[in-house]
Amino acid sequence: MEANTTFLQVQVEGIGVRQVKPGTTLQELARDCWPDNWRRILAAYVDNDLRELTYPIAHSCNVVFFGLEVKDGYRIYQRSAVFLLIRAAREVLPGCRVIIEHSLSNGLYGEIHCRKGLMKQDIEAIEARMKEIAAQDEPFEKSVLPKEEAMELFRRDGQLDKVNLLKYRRSDTVNVYRSGWFHDYFYGYMVPSAGYVSDFQLHYYLPGFILQIPDPENPERIPPYREQPKLASVHREAEQWAKILEVETVGALNDIIAQGRSGELIRIAEALHEKKIAQMADMILERHDALRVILIAGPSSSGKTTFVQRLSVQLRVNGLRPVTVHLDDYFLDRDQTPRNERGEYDFESIEAIDLELFNTHLAALIQGEEVDMPTYDFTTGRRVYTGKRLQVEPGQPIIIEGIHGLNDRLTASIPSGNKFKIYISALTQLNIDDHNRIPTTDGRLLRRIVRDHQFRGHSALDTLRLWRAVRQGERENIFPFQEQADIMFNSSLIYEFAVLRQYAEPLLQTIGREDPAYSEAKRLLKFLSYFLPLEPVDVPATSILREFIGGSCFEETISAANES
Repeated sequence: MEANTTFLQVQVEGIGVRQVKPGTTLQELARDCWPDNWRRILAAYVDNDLRELTYPIAHSCNVVFFGLEVKDGYRIYQRSAVFLLIRAAREVLPGCRVIIEHSLSNGLYGEIHCRKGLMKQDIEAIEARMKEIAAQDEPFEKSVLPKEEAMELFRRDGQLDKVNLLKYRRSDTVNVYRSGWFHDYFYGYMVPSAGYVSDFQLHYYLPGFILQIPDPENPERIPPYREQPKLASVHREAEQWAKILEVETVGALNDIIAQGRSGELIRIAEALHEKKIAQMADMILERHDALRVILIAGPSSSGKTTFVQRLSVQLRVNGLRPVTVHLDDYFLDRDQTPRNERGEYDFESIEAIDLELFNTHLAALIQGEEVDMPTYDFTTGRRVYTGKRLQVEPGQPIIIEGIHGLNDRLTASIPSGNKFKIYISALTQLNIDDHNRIPTTDGRLLRRIVRDHQFRGHSALDTLRLWRAVRQGERENIFPFQEQADIMFNSSLIYEFAVLRQYAEPLLQTIGREDPAYSEAKRLLKFLSYFLPLEPVDVPATSILREFIGGSCFEETISAANES
């Protein structure tokens, strides 16, 4: 055996210390650690920094391998499957253009544009070709090319969306992946070869397809596809808005900013929001004789507080005088609050709400009775009564905004015909380019990082550490009920990342390599680097974006919401 000085000490989580030669790849180390099932390993954190399996180990370090069960592993698997899909589609349908649009239910929706309409047999042929490439375990090779050379490569291949994106890139080099004859650029890492992503399903979904990969919670199976027609409709509307604005990719947005035309873009985007909210108010007016309760729910950082205020304004324009009941005031006293599996108070559970009292008060208000309204004191963890009383007149709608708004258990005493349910979320209509989508979750996370710093005194690290628990609460309490909404509102703004960049970047840059959140901060910083920065001078005071960056004309209401 060679002298120990020629070896590196690598601490592998779950395995122990391994001595490896400098230059040993993570893939080789994974094979050594798990000789029977190394294929389940998709990447690793090396001293908290995300690395793909082709990364050569150059110094002693701590390594945490992971697969689909970790969010980064899921992204890498999905991204690699998309790479495989695009190559196969280009081979089955020469000259076609593949566009990866957005997530939909438990799959990924995309479209293939070619000379003829897309048919089911086309999708079946593409899936078959994907399986052939995966069975042959063809390598995914990465090259680092000068930016101009990469742009010329994509220009020759007709990928002009990438040419437009890369012209604003600050780095002089570009990571380009190759599978067979096909080259592509991706926002993030890949697996080493096609054999790693042999498990997938491709469905025909007019006018495009749905790509499914294994379930992170059960990697041995691909779950049945669940239809979500209302969510799909909102995504289609978002695509239409992007076309109206002529901004479907980050490169197109950067062009508008570089040309000094951002003010017009902001005004049109905000007008689309206002028009949609006004349409909702008109729908409520048409049914105002029956509708008594307006329920609004959505995941974190969707802009619910500002949306409620803007909807209230439009309802008043229609002659209605809405009142707002705050669900937080009906929290159980702290000693009665349920706890989660970690023993912590679970304020996001519907069981944390005094459902009996809430329904009693709601029924009384609808019948014209005066109610002594509670206020929840978050400092003492108890409901208090301060003499605040409320009485609602006939035809006066009650607005309730909260995480459980779409769950019928919340308003069990109210007949369904008396309720109007609104689901709000930030469903990004912008993509980086044809093959790199922007996850909806990233938009909300960046909003929250900025807002938590601006109004709650939290660091970006605080927000990132809490985000996993927030997402778990959304999966349990919001997403299962979203299709029960009467209407959905997309709160994303096509220009917002360009504005958020200057707020979020310095916050994310404070997170050091020593913290486990470093890899996520680095990923978000790379994402923001695609956007030219945009000053918020043209962002109106009524904008949902103002809820996060400040300067809202609804500041008093937003401040109260942030204090709760």
